Amino acid sequence: MSAPIIAQKSQLPIDVEEGKNYFWCACGKSSKQPFCDGSHKDTAFSPMKFTAEKTGKVFFCGCKHSSKAPLCDGTHNSL
Repeated sequence: MSAPIIAQKSQLPIDVEEGKNYFWCACGKSSKQPFCDGSHKDTAFSPMKFTAEKTGKVFFCGCKHSSKAPLCDGTHNSL
């Protein structure tokens, strides 16, 4: 697998807590989107650590092609 699987063609709004670490799925195979469940094993992908700077809603990338990963940049609109 050289390119990530598109998990969904939209952003994933998630409520996060300040200071808490989240591990974003970069491969697209996780059943716990947008977070890693270990499905990347045997691929070249690794989860990306995201530490929330403040409590609130964050829009994680669902298509796995964002240039601002793990956050959505709207790339899914052109896939």
